[in-house]
Amino acid sequence: MKILPTRAASVSRQGLCTALLVASLTAAVGVSPPHNTADADDPAKDPKNPQGMPHGTPNLTLPDLRPKGRPGLPGTPGAGKEDSKDAATGIPATALDAYRKAAQRAAADMPGCHMPWELIAGIGQVETQHATYNGARMTSDGTTDKPILGPQLDGNGFATVKDTDQGRWDGDTVYDKAVGPTQFLPSTWAQYGADGNGDGVKNPNNVYDAALGTAKYLCAGGKDMNRPEDLDRAILSYNNSRSYVNAVTEWMRAYQQGNVPSLPDLPGVPSGNGPSGNTPSGNTPSGNAPSGSAPSKPVPPSSGGSTGTTPGKPGTQPGKPEKPSKPEPNKPDPGKPEPGKPDPGKPTPPAPQPSRLERVGSDEAWGANAGETFKERAQVLVKDKSGKPVAKARVRFVVSGDGAAFTDGSTEATADTGKDGKATAPQVTAGLKIGKVKVTATVVGRDLPAVEFTGTVSVLAADRVIFVGDPRLKADPNGAFADRFTVKVLAKDGKDVVGSAITATVTKADGTTPATEGGKAVGPYFKGPDGKRTWRLEAGTTDKDGVLALPELLTDAKSGEYVLTVIAGGKAHAFHLTVNAPTAELPTPKA
Repeated sequence: MKILPTRAASVSRQGLCTALLVASLTAAVGVSPPHNTADADDPAKDPKNPQGMPHGTPNLTLPDLRPKGRPGLPGTPGAGKEDSKDAATGIPATALDAYRKAAQRAAADMPGCHMPWELIAGIGQVETQHATYNGARMTSDGTTDKPILGPQLDGNGFATVKDTDQGRWDGDTVYDKAVGPTQFLPSTWAQYGADGNGDGVKNPNNVYDAALGTAKYLCAGGKDMNRPEDLDRAILSYNNSRSYVNAVTEWMRAYQQGNVPSLPDLPGVPSGNGPSGNTPSGNTPSGNAPSGSAPSKPVPPSSGGSTGTTPGKPGTQPGKPEKPSKPEPNKPDPGKPEPGKPDPGKPTPPAPQPSRLERVGSDEAWGANAGETFKERAQVLVKDKSGKPVAKARVRFVVSGDGAAFTDGSTEATADTGKDGKATAPQVTAGLKIGKVKVTATVVGRDLPAVEFTGTVSVLAADRVIFVGDPRLKADPNGAFADRFTVKVLAKDGKDVVGSAITATVTKADGTTPATEGGKAVGPYFKGPDGKRTWRLEAGTTDKDGVLALPELLTDAKSGEYVLTVIAGGKAHAFHLTVNAPTAELPTPKA
């Protein structure tokens, strides 16, 4: 696998990379305790692992972190500061968010792996330049607007991998192709695919799903990224090439140095170093692939016409110079910038970057009744390092709690900050149960502490419990009541009580003695969660209309009078039931 052209500084770094690799690998996230060796599901243990075979031509250029400008003037000659790394280490906002969320999920699901998001980002950079290869761009949910496909793995310059997904992901029913932002083979995705954005679909073309799948794959077999040997084996299992390991590791270390700005999600430009194995035309975008091929030479103006000349040949014959005319009025002096426009000789100051996220308003807990909408709305303020508001920063709000959601039914919403640096979440509707609701705010693409808002869900006080409709209150023995009993709970003002917990009991005719004999339910009974007969049942909670349908009420052979008592919020309502006596069989008349 050839290393593609890059700038001189990057080549020199690549030459040193092998010698420094061992030392680099030891600079991991932390110290790892001893653990078992790789399990049977470790792809690194399988020499025939198709993912590790040649399946494309990754971008092996290395990050060039040389200072590029004077302080505050990136891109101009001079001493330079940390700002000069921005172009080299910037990542599109959606991809950066996906990498960080994948690492958070890995920390929760695979804590022994110690997966750094920077490693996932290194894979994403080397494989597809963070899902921008060949002009691809990400939609709002993180899915690429067109599939990023590697070459057909027919053995011609790459591994031979027969079709495994019937063309579902790669569109090829004969051979497989690597797919998506992190270039998974369909067979690998079938085993390690993940749903990183919670939409119920495992899609390798979605950067959230691909990032989490990459974390699962690298961690498989009990590997620990804090152990240099595990880190090395994990990357080799993704692409069995030492140059590939060097490139991924270098990018990971570059990201771990900090100062990773969130770049706009703009359409990518063909890099020439993509997974297809070809070299499409176009230059690498400066924000995504800092060490691409050298910029092309400017195209000279075309010759021809009365003003053009051909080298070595005279153009129009020299004549008597005309008297220079006076500048026409109302035309700006070309030597001075037009009013209202920046002076092209001065660099545009960098846009302020979010550095702090603060809560706006009181920190008291919100309050709402079950099924109702909270009056309060989560609002945050984004500031830069100097404490000034940052406009147009993307803030993600996530609501959690039993049944709670934003008013449109979603649990996640994104809003941009205004000129005042503030962003406001939609209103939140409480679920149907008593409990807590939480809204968490984060800045997309920035690793800043989250801000949380809490709410408490209560239930209105019950005043009455009534039957819905006119159910029949009599039943035959060894059967069931023909109608399921549906109850409605009302407050004192007649308002429906949402989320009220309902308890139903069956007693004897006095209304207090449980309908039991010898510890077993007799007469009318419900079936409990264990399937056994019970005279007392926690039936559930009322819905948005204050209504709950009770489970079917069954009867045994015992006839007589009974009472069904429904209790809601301490209020009880009794309904009298009758189990008919068995019908006597009439004697058969003699002939």
